This record gives sequence, structure tokens and C-alpha cells, in this order.
Amino acid sequence: MKQKILVIHGFNSSPQSLKAQITRQYMQVMHPEIEVVCPQLLSNPCAAIKQLCDILEDERHCQWYLTGSSLGGYFATYLAAKYQLKAVLINPAVKPYDLVDDILGEHNNPYTGEVYQVTVAHMQQLKLYDLDKIDRKRLFVMVQTGDEVLDYQQAVDKYQQCRLEVQQGGDHSFINFAKMLPSIVNFFQLENNG
Repeated sequence: MKQKILVIHGFNSSPQSLKAQITRQYMQVMHPEIEVVCPQLLSNPCAAIKQLCDILEDERHCQWYLTGSSLGGYFATYLAAKYQLKAVLINPAVKPYDLVDDILGEHNNPYTGEVYQVTVAHMQQLKLYDLDKIDRKRLFVMVQTGDEVLDYQQAVDKYQQCRLEVQQGGDHSFINFAKMLPSIVNFFQLENNG
């Protein structure tokens, strides 16, 4: 069965983000048989979730694994539960709808140049994907205490029953992410079939 990793980027990011590029490069060298898929997410939360569900459902014959950073981690939590998949969450957003004061209004994506609005309706949409119950065996959560965007303690509290990697310092981008890729591969139990 073909194996694929769906990389879900964070808010106002893109497939060109450093973590997405590092993941692609690492997998090409260490596991070239595994395809890395990283779409440019739509800025509307419901549309983004539909986009991700369509990708997973269009290729149901594949074995999918998820990685999600920040808002992508929030989405990955929902998708892991919906499709019974393993997911790695990197500095995940826990309650992104509570950040309304920080992100409401106009944004310009530095990677794509897209200008778009974040509305109250978007915040309400995000609440639709909040899960009370999570499957602790399916999630590996990585946080750095120096995250300047999100409160890492929220993730520690929500995911305390999951495999959890708490690193002191760092920042929201997750400093030295490349060093975590062997642990991610190990969690996914990827085997080189080539």
C-alpha cells in the first residue's frame, strides 16, 4: 500500500514554509517511496477542512499520515479522529477561535501574496472542529516553551495523555525541527519498502 504524508501548514503560511520544505527533503533522501503532499490551504476554515478531506478521500487506497503545525495542528487533530490516522502536531493551536483579537481583519500571506479577511464567522467555523475526546495513541505532540505566538501550556494540558515532547526555549517555528524527523518517522513506523 502506498504511503503518503499530508503536511498541513499553519495560519498565513504555505507549502513553501521551512518545515514543509525540510520534511520533503528528508523524506526524499531517507524514504523516497513515501510521497509528501502539502497543499496551499484555503483561508476559510470550513473550505480548508473540505479541501483536506477531499485529498484524503480521493486516495483512500493509500496509508496516510498527518503532520500539522500551529493551526494545521488543530486541523490535524480533527482529521486524525475523523479518519483514524496517526498525526504529529507541532506547536499546535488548541483554541484558535479564542485568538480573535489577534487575527481578526485583513492579512497578507507572505508566501503567496494573497490578501484576505479573517472574520468572526471564521472564528465560529473553527469551533466546529474542536474535539473534547482525542485518541492519545494516534497523536505525537511537539511543543517548545519559547513559542511567542501560542501558549504551549494549553497544548501540554490538552494532549497530556499523548506522546508529548516538550522542549525548553525555541519559538513558534519550532527551532531545530529537522532533528525531530527521525522521531516522527519512528512514530509513524515508516518502513523503507524500496
